[in-house]
Amino acid sequence: MRQFELEIPDGDFKAVIFDLDGTLVDSMPLHFSAWCAALEDHGMPGIFAEDVFYAMGGRPTRDIVRTINGEQGTHLDPDAVAFSKKKHFLRRLDEVELMEEVAPVVEAYRGKVRMAVASGGSREVVEKTLQKVGIADWFEEVVVSSDVAKGKPSPDIFLEVSKRLGVAPKDCLVFEDGRAGIEGARAAGMEVVVVPTHLHLFS
Repeated sequence: MRQFELEIPDGDFKAVIFDLDGTLVDSMPLHFSAWCAALEDHGMPGIFAEDVFYAMGGRPTRDIVRTINGEQGTHLDPDAVAFSKKKHFLRRLDEVELMEEVAPVVEAYRGKVRMAVASGGSREVVEKTLQKVGIADWFEEVVVSSDVAKGKPSPDIFLEVSKRLGVAPKDCLVFEDGRAGIEGARAAGMEVVVVPTHLHLFS
């Protein structure tokens, strides 16, 4: 992974919201590997290009499977593929590490503002990932895709975090690396810090 610096805006933010994969933890390559293995399990190897995967980063697994079906003309079962993908990812959970450029920022905010995680992942995977890297108790709220009607790029997940924390969207700062998450946070009326990891070459 390339080194990068975060451009953090000035402002009296009352809450800071972090995406998980690719933002708090360096896990995106493992997620792509798990996707490839899951699709191979279901007889569709090689249909999910890496650049497409990164472009869809942050979206719920089942939504991505439905998109693949629509674009590839396949008939993959979203639930079955999601189960396989989760299984393959959890087998390699020990390889996940904190994002070294973001971790000091999180530590700096601890005890000063309210903090939460907003992830497109499943609750089991998100919680196990946070526990693995030792930061599960750093956040007041952890909101995942199953907690809202629509996943990223809908603003729903960010608005749900805002509601649970009791902080207005305009007073929330979001750290995100995925296109869907960045769009969703901005649609929620929140300031966004773009974490420029991997193939995300936009702002």
